[in-house]
Amino acid sequence: MLSSAPGPMLHTLSIMSRYKACAEVAHWSAVKSILKYLKKTKDMFLIYGAGELILEGYSDASFQSDDDNAKSQSGFVFKLSGGVVAWKSSKHDTTADSTTEADYIAASEAAKEAVWMKNYIQELGVVPSIAKPVVIFCDNNGAIAKEKESRSHHHSKHILRCYHLLRGSGSRGDCMMDRVNSAENTADPLTKPMSQIAHTQHLDKMGLRSMANWF
Repeated sequence: MLSSAPGPMLHTLSIMSRYKACAEVAHWSAVKSILKYLKKTKDMFLIYGAGELILEGYSDASFQSDDDNAKSQSGFVFKLSGGVVAWKSSKHDTTADSTTEADYIAASEAAKEAVWMKNYIQELGVVPSIAKPVVIFCDNNGAIAKEKESRSHHHSKHILRCYHLLRGSGSRGDCMMDRVNSAENTADPLTKPMSQIAHTQHLDKMGLRSMANWF
């Protein structure tokens, strides 16, 4: 279900999926809210062509948001020509000890997707700009600084080696990180609950439109 779920629902579904074997009344109430949301937004669809033919990514993390084991939640969104082409929300496999580390891990997961998408699109030969590094926007200055480090130091030497793929991707020119304000981070809804106004604004940035407002 998670692989085919609408992006705005990924965070909630990711949380609910953890309680499949031990669901309680509160979890069923949350599931009913999900079903109500899906019914309310069943006429929404993605619009492409409103932006440049450039692949860009956004990554975010909510620090130690899981009350059961203090693990963080990652989320990423990739857009092309104004609409989302990939999105994911998932709990970290390891426990981060800072917001910087959580965002660095989230960006590393986004970099894996960026490399795959870059290679795939290059084979198609329809997006000339894909030869340039794919920009992954992040709202954490510390995570961006870690990506640019040539080697690990005492603040990051404990981070699992697999997450340093981000540095290798940057040095090869596959992708690069850049700063975005938290309010403009399109991956935000995939990591945390949001107000109705902020949620609607992010839907618009993802290229999601209501059929009633489109025609």
